Amino acid sequence: MKFSVIIPLYNKAPYVAKTINSVLAQSFTDYELVVVDDGSKDDSFEIAQKAIEGHVQCQLYRQQNAGVSLARNNGVALSHGEYLCFLDADDWWEPTFLEEMNKLVAEFPDAGIYGTSYTYVNETKHKTGVASIGVEANFERGYINYCQVYAKTLAMPLTSISVAIPRSVFENTNGFPKGIKLGEDFMLWIRIALKYKVVFLNKPLAYYNQDVDVTNRGVGRLYRPQEHMLWNVDFLAEEEKNNSDYKQLIDNLRTYSLYPYYLSDDYHEAAKQELKKVDWNRQPKKVRKKYEKPLAILRFENVIRRFGSGIKQKVFALLRN
Repeated sequence: MKFSVIIPLYNKAPYVAKTINSVLAQSFTDYELVVVDDGSKDDSFEIAQKAIEGHVQCQLYRQQNAGVSLARNNGVALSHGEYLCFLDADDWWEPTFLEEMNKLVAEFPDAGIYGTSYTYVNETKHKTGVASIGVEANFERGYINYCQVYAKTLAMPLTSISVAIPRSVFENTNGFPKGIKLGEDFMLWIRIALKYKVVFLNKPLAYYNQDVDVTNRGVGRLYRPQEHMLWNVDFLAEEEKNNSDYKQLIDNLRTYSLYPYYLSDDYHEAAKQELKKVDWNRQPKKVRKKYEKPLAILRFENVIRRFGSGIKQKVFALLRN
């Protein structure tokens, strides 16, 4: 078996059939599909069961709710493929995704992870488009410096819906970390990228669905520090000291991702302490100036910004109707 496709499933009833069907429609057929229902409270399990009916290469399992990391890790343990691919239950692939991954593996057999570009689907905000990943416009395929590429635009070069990983590499890097609810995939990618070669195909073959009900999405919330990747990368402290590319990436992620925590009442102090790790001399002037403003002004500007965004969404809704 060449590929194992793992789909973690939790309360994605409106989307999971489309996700599964995009796997079943693959032009490359040497694969198995493992769906792990993480204790869904809606009828996701039943919909998935119907979608895979009659397809002998598909398996469906159910576990008590334990989070997406454990669902993916358990899916890997139940699978047999030489390479592992992951697809979230509200996203989907182009029919040639596995075919292109197979070509990448053949062309670059020594890599530790393979990724492709992807398309953001956000029809609600009229922002559907290909992710602006930080590779050159004429880059087609080949090795990349993951940290440098990611740091340029902060558009993820590797995602949980657009990669293939050799099983041995996944096992050697201990899989997805338990207990992390935001950035659990990054914590795996960075461990791989710092140890192995990364290959990237600059062709959008996956669709990242942002039109999902916010109650079922991992972004847009404020997580406790113990659940957020940026408070849990101390195991890479030596890399931060000695690897300039990693240092730039992790600092860029801190200044961007911790901003809403810095503004909040509950997590301001925790974010402030984490931001002390940033080398501000390497941050753009506009970022430095933003954090130099008094907190009260930043909070007021954020309220105005959110108010304006809300008005804009209401206008779009009226125009659509």
